[in-house]
Amino acid sequence: MAGDFSPVLYVGQPMEEVALHSIGRGRAAAFSAGCPGREGANEDAAALIPLDEGSAVLAVADGLGSTPLADHAASLAVRTLVEALQPAERERSVLRTAILNGIERASQAVARLGIGSATTLTVAEIQEDVVRSYHVGDSLLVLVGQRGRIKFQSVSHSPVGFAFESGLLDEREAMHHEDRHLVSNVLGARDMRIEMGPLLHLAARDTLLLASDGLSDNLSQAQIAERARKVPLAEAARRLVVDAQRRMTAPTQGDPSKPDDLTLILFRLEDDATT
Repeated sequence: MAGDFSPVLYVGQPMEEVALHSIGRGRAAAFSAGCPGREGANEDAAALIPLDEGSAVLAVADGLGSTPLADHAASLAVRTLVEALQPAERERSVLRTAILNGIERASQAVARLGIGSATTLTVAEIQEDVVRSYHVGDSLLVLVGQRGRIKFQSVSHSPVGFAFESGLLDEREAMHHEDRHLVSNVLGARDMRIEMGPLLHLAARDTLLLASDGLSDNLSQAQIAERARKVPLAEAARRLVVDAQRRMTAPTQGDPSKPDDLTLILFRLEDDATT
């Protein structure tokens, strides 16, 4: 894919295997599939957007299933972001501004559907070995070190997410909470707000992960970090997919189990993708 700066979108199509892509200075493993055992559309969407040899943008959207045309809202969000990051648009502004504009336009586009649709959107801006996160909602962005230490994790925009972050709930209580499905900040809402994270350095063998809550509702932070580290990138993605879907369909006693659509993107610098 060297020199190919065409965006790759995962919107609605079923996937049975993890797909690998060269992008920026690294490689990305992507997967998206609908909820096991449920008929209907996959309401998640994802985009891998190469910008040049050293820069890229990754995005995951999760349409809210409690709203109409949730799959269309997620698709519209990532497509609008892609349009906002085309070369002509980026030439008029720095990349950070282009991403913020793209997210705002995506929210406006979802709102203009006029039927109450909503979606989350989580974005990673990668320039060389530096990453910045942007997110609206509860789709996850996490940076995991080689030894499994979580160097950064986004805070879910939800009552349960804020309670967990403030220490009012522990992780087990949060994962089993009856209101875990509620999201307090979404694209399509009039009061939508964008949370922008700090600049993060991608060290050797770090793994950057973006995922819909089909992952984080079924695997704990420690379980996600353990499966994302050490092994080659594609294998790490496969382990996360297999274990999350197994938890959805055949939970063991005491473990959380929330059948849902599952979408994830893992990224490592090129030298680390096969190690």
